[in-house]
Amino acid sequence: MFPKLTESQRIEALNPPQGKISLVLDTDTYNEIDDQFAVVYSILADELDVEAIYAAPFQNYRSSGPGDGMERSYEEILRLLERLDHPADNFVYRGSEVYLSAANQPVESEAARNLVERALADREGPLYVLPIGAITNIASAILMEPSMIERIVVVWLGGHPHNWRTTNEFNLGQDIHASRLIFDCGVPLVQIPCKNVAEHLRTTMPEMERYVKGKGAIGDYLFEIFKDYGKDKFAWSKVIWDISTVAWLINSDWIPTVLTHSPILTDQITFSHDPSRHLMRVAIDANRDAVFGDFFKRLNGYAQTK
Repeated sequence: MFPKLTESQRIEALNPPQGKISLVLDTDTYNEIDDQFAVVYSILADELDVEAIYAAPFQNYRSSGPGDGMERSYEEILRLLERLDHPADNFVYRGSEVYLSAANQPVESEAARNLVERALADREGPLYVLPIGAITNIASAILMEPSMIERIVVVWLGGHPHNWRTTNEFNLGQDIHASRLIFDCGVPLVQIPCKNVAEHLRTTMPEMERYVKGKGAIGDYLFEIFKDYGKDKFAWSKVIWDISTVAWLINSDWIPTVLTHSPILTDQITFSHDPSRHLMRVAIDANRDAVFGDFFKRLNGYAQTK
């Protein structure tokens, strides 16, 4: 049911982007505190044109279910935009209230419909889609309009490295049907694994006090949610996973990737390898200092204009 890209088309789509980059961000923003940094980073980056932000479902101790998680994420996006003095009208969209119930059954939402419209709109180059949570909204949009895989590139923080003993991490494990579809459908995909890659992106209270606190309303907000997260701060650092996707768009050297064959996501939530499958990119490292250095500089520059 999905159009088949030639390998040359796929490789071209998977090359690191150049020039001004159009993107949408799909985020379970209230899940913890890292999505907030990714939202801010994407909007502060002059190289990026963020066309829309979608609220993604999630379920953990901060929500009563995926629908509640999506709604809390929607509200958190609005809080961030208010502190950034960024308009929210026709920019923020509610996503799915449930996960996919089967591999071929999309979940209707305003986010999925908006993604289809934007993916099919006339533009130069692809629309980059950055899911940093369960990939339900994106999988639903692809099922609604399979032809869109010829017009987008997905850069997803999800799963673990392909040789890891399991890939059952939070984003991938929430919606197995959607996760499997992303690896199977042939959409140009850049995967940023959590284990041994995005987990390098750690920061600390002293850094937050020095480079984030006092940097405008948004800096103070990021500092407060960081300070309030967790209890024991002795010798403590916090992973800010989700900025990895934004960083790859800004400078792919900071998040080095390799081409590999798309793995098969098994029922045991492991990856199985088949060299006859289509190609994708997977990240293999993250330059922690370069990424946080860039984020801190942009936040400081933004605060100086306020």
